[in-house]
Amino acid sequence: MSVSIFDSFLTTPEMIKVFDDTSIVQAMFDFEEALANAEAAEGVIPEAAARTIASVCNAQLYDIPAIIQAGRRAGALAIPLVKELTKAVALTNQESATHVHWGSTSQDVLDTAMVLATREALKLIDDGLGELTAQLLKLADQHLSTPVLARTLMQPAQVTSFGFKLVGWAAPLMRAREQLREQSARALQLQLGGAVGTLAVLGDKGPAVAQRMADALQLKVADAAWHTQRDEWMRLGMEVAVLTGSLGKMATDLSLMAQGEIAELAEPSGNGRGGSSAMPHKRNPVSSMIALAAANRAPQHAAALLAAMGQQHERGLGNWQAELAEWPALFLGAHGAIKALNEAFAGLIVDTRRMRRNIDALQGLVFAEAASIYLASAIGRPNAHALLEKLTQRVVETQGHLADALTVAIKEDPQLSKQIDISKIQDLFDPVQATGAARALAERQLKSLQQDSR
Repeated sequence: MSVSIFDSFLTTPEMIKVFDDTSIVQAMFDFEEALANAEAAEGVIPEAAARTIASVCNAQLYDIPAIIQAGRRAGALAIPLVKELTKAVALTNQESATHVHWGSTSQDVLDTAMVLATREALKLIDDGLGELTAQLLKLADQHLSTPVLARTLMQPAQVTSFGFKLVGWAAPLMRAREQLREQSARALQLQLGGAVGTLAVLGDKGPAVAQRMADALQLKVADAAWHTQRDEWMRLGMEVAVLTGSLGKMATDLSLMAQGEIAELAEPSGNGRGGSSAMPHKRNPVSSMIALAAANRAPQHAAALLAAMGQQHERGLGNWQAELAEWPALFLGAHGAIKALNEAFAGLIVDTRRMRRNIDALQGLVFAEAASIYLASAIGRPNAHALLEKLTQRVVETQGHLADALTVAIKEDPQLSKQIDISKIQDLFDPVQATGAARALAERQLKSLQQDSR
């Protein structure tokens, strides 16, 4: 598989290699070698034929571009591959050449090759997620009591803990990692069904051949051929799409917090990273950009895969082929996003002073709910709400501070002065104390996530 310059920009060389032409073709040859060896062990074909077949199951021996071009004309990449393999075997032994690909079909080869490639792709994703979640959990532990603005509907809401926010980024990634492991255990199956999924040519030897092949390729044996039963395979793909969405959510938050007007976070810079050719003051969040690009594309890839599930009878026409073309794109995007965010968090700059400054700039208004709840215990909720509503309007008009306005209001009201301990008012407006509830939740979840990550 070749990728465009723009796809390459958004993914990683490691993931490109997993799905490149040579890797897929070699995985197809791995299938043919495992098939021949398994059939020889079960007495279906001669052992000498299996040895000869195995000796030329090496992609480097073949003209891969020519096989791909011939596959377009034949309607399946496996057809010219098997033809070329048969020619190579015949050069050594004509009789052995008659046993190439015995009892199998083109979809068996291609599906199993994609399973083998996907297994390697999942290892890359799992390793990357392990690194990323470890960085997030470490940062969360460091910032459990760091006050930061929580924002709802894109507006400042209340004070929360930055550690709580980090835990909220890490948890979906850890759930995705676990779901991918569970789903891959079900979906990474050998495909071996023969022409219409019945393994008719192999007769009663079919199950034993399948088991030997699965053992050799370290795959699960399917209950039956899944030529047009794509449910488990699709669930695996959808988990990658969901993971990419979670990465996009994190990248969205990171990029918003890195805006110049907010400046609470910054991606690492230097060596030309995130620079602008025309505006040297800019510090572009390029890791977030790559993750967001992946998240923007994932829904379309997922939709195309789901649309391809309605495969006709025992072999799909057009939809299976569309699935094969779409499948790698999910993994290319996901790994590009993971690697980009790992680079960001490895050198993430957390500006706690700016976080505090952004809180202070809101004149205490983000503590209005806490103040209202405190007052409600003395004067009732409706009265407390009405008082705070009046005071917040005054603060906005006068550019004062809510804590000062509330203190004055209590001192000027004899009834309130008797009922309210004015010495506790300032505590209500302390950003660090305001993180208490978020910190408690984050600590509990962080402990659980740290245990799960071991």
